[in-house]
Amino acid sequence: MSTSVSDTVSGPAAVSTEAPAAAPSAQADRFVHERLPAQQALPRMVYAMPELRIPAQANLVQSLFAKAIREGRADKPMLRSDKITLTYADALERVNRIAQVLVEDFKLQPGNRVLLRGGNSIGMALAWLGVVQAGLVAVATMPLLRAKELGEVIEKARPALALCDASLLEELQTAKAQSSTLQVIVPFNLMDEPGSLAVLSAQKDGQFTPCPVAADDIALMAFTSGTTGKPKAAVHTHRDVLAACEAWPRHVLKARPDDIVVGSPPLAFTFGLGGMLIFPMWAGASVYYPSIGYTPEAMVKLINQVGATVCYTAPTFYRQMAAFAKQHGVPSLRLCVSAGESLPDATRQLWKDATGIEMIDGIGATEMFHIFISAAGADVRRGAIGKVVPGYTAKVVNDDGEEVPRGTVGKLAVVGPTGCRYLDDARQGNYVKSGWNYPGDAFMQDADGYFFYQARADDMIITAGYNVAGPEVEDALLKHPAVAECGVVGLPDDDRGMIVKAFVVLKPGEAGGDGTVKVLQDHVKAMLAPFKYPRQIEFVDKLPRTETGKLQRFKLRQS
Repeated sequence: MSTSVSDTVSGPAAVSTEAPAAAPSAQADRFVHERLPAQQALPRMVYAMPELRIPAQANLVQSLFAKAIREGRADKPMLRSDKITLTYADALERVNRIAQVLVEDFKLQPGNRVLLRGGNSIGMALAWLGVVQAGLVAVATMPLLRAKELGEVIEKARPALALCDASLLEELQTAKAQSSTLQVIVPFNLMDEPGSLAVLSAQKDGQFTPCPVAADDIALMAFTSGTTGKPKAAVHTHRDVLAACEAWPRHVLKARPDDIVVGSPPLAFTFGLGGMLIFPMWAGASVYYPSIGYTPEAMVKLINQVGATVCYTAPTFYRQMAAFAKQHGVPSLRLCVSAGESLPDATRQLWKDATGIEMIDGIGATEMFHIFISAAGADVRRGAIGKVVPGYTAKVVNDDGEEVPRGTVGKLAVVGPTGCRYLDDARQGNYVKSGWNYPGDAFMQDADGYFFYQARADDMIITAGYNVAGPEVEDALLKHPAVAECGVVGLPDDDRGMIVKAFVVLKPGEAGGDGTVKVLQDHVKAMLAPFKYPRQIEFVDKLPRTETGKLQRFKLRQS
């Protein structure tokens, strides 16, 4: 069973769940602080384990480097690529040089926002760390955003400066020309261009005192994908990210200092920021950033080439990688993390058959920073995402916020050491209710405390009075050997209210048509209750996905 907050902190080893004492803010620019939700709209923050009691004054980046050096890892690899490997000491010096440029050359003040634009690279990682080391607020953006979308971020975040990969300058320059807010763009990976971050940093001595921020000062703003409307900016403090390191990474992932991490989630996505930078630093491990993009086969070859032990990517990519993993083997790999969208059991079993590795599933949210329900190894239960991560409390509730009986589908509600704080956004009230975070997912919890994902709360299909979860139907379809990918949505119907419709990508050599439609419908009927089968099936060449791999069901409903 999941525990209540009072249960979590009972007994002789209990610690207070109250927010730790605050230190005076070091952020002179109060733009973000002044636009946080009102006190009554904030989530309740719970610090129910001793390791969650972050000191009142704590700079996230300084703390991570200090931990690595204290544990004797100064000369151990931290950031790797096909061109260079930086130790923790090397990386710290470069981070300090970047911080010097921001503070000394551009006169940025603690609390100023800095927009970052780049793919996963050592340059992007160092830039992000340098911004936060200087007490500034990192505003990372997805590499594929266009000028209009970047303009929305700029308007909301009001960055004083942008650090941008030289190959991605064009769209940002267009957005800058249309904005009165952003004044300066500095490319960060040109080695011989006057005014580039690399050249400016080379002129510094690396002697920089990290900004003495309060733990409750702002470290980052993470923009949601904005696929259904205007994007929201989720705000996280130094305390939030340090506390997150002491939850899922410590208790579920259990990475080791000798781990080499690879993966596809962008650093601009909190799943990627945690998995591909922050959490490896906390563990004293290293991350490998390739200079070319990923394909499923290239990812498997890279794992073997660099001896990677930990992989982060989305379920769709694991499904596509499975055949290559079976062909080439992945002997060094020991931990595989799936998040970003629901993990079908068919994909989990396909990967396990190919590699022998039990995937670590997890659900997190940009608003919560990272994963709060998960399971690994022997704790995995088929069909379930897992149990609540130590440090968090979760329950399944009805529309009135009352916990429903086990085995009943309802809405997920969560509290813990992280929580949703939107920047100046009326939608805060949709996410936080009575101090609990509502990620917007429909779940069922069993008698043993395992949580079973059903769908996004607004993606539940109600057909002829029956509730159907699209991911459950997708999982059944994926178990058919002809299906490569699929997406399931509900469409309006005069007779049934809604009908279940599937969009299916077939494997090479498989033909669509009425015969295949019937075969797939019969396949689903044989696996699930008959009312759940897709009454319509449309064959498509590809499915609409976000840059982070999430299926965009709203686009399927519009097609």
